[in-house]
Amino acid sequence: MSINIRTAEIGDAPAIADFNRRMAAETENYILPYDKILSGVKNLFLKQEYGFYIVAEKQNEIAGCLMITFEWSDWRDGLLWWIQSVYISPEYRRQGVFSEMYNFISNYAKEKKAAGLRLYVEKDNAGAQKAYQALGMKEAKYKLFEQVF
Repeated sequence: MSINIRTAEIGDAPAIADFNRRMAAETENYILPYDKILSGVKNLFLKQEYGFYIVAEKQNEIAGCLMITFEWSDWRDGLLWWIQSVYISPEYRRQGVFSEMYNFISNYAKEKKAAGLRLYVEKDNAGAQKAYQALGMKEAKYKLFEQVF
């Protein structure tokens, strides 16, 4: 079956919000309030300077999604594109969905003259790390720190 990759539209927001809730539950055992995440997803569509979503469709349904956000790099005099909120429905995993999304976003980033792609991954998610490495990504030398408000 073919996989169709496209930029997401606001009508995709409920599916994307649902995927984000499922991802948080799977990876961090964290339950995101649906109304809050739906509002956050919809707001990205209204603030395109922050980023955008892409979705993968298979058998006429959304099989996966990811979000791109932008970070200015003065070292590179350009935007780094951060891959975030990656989720593939369990029934479509290990079928090349993420690879297709990654190829799409990599080509699009090059076309738009992005400075590069980055992502962060749960340190214990060996399967995802292996998938990223297989696509040519390399582990960075940075550790991630945060303060959430």
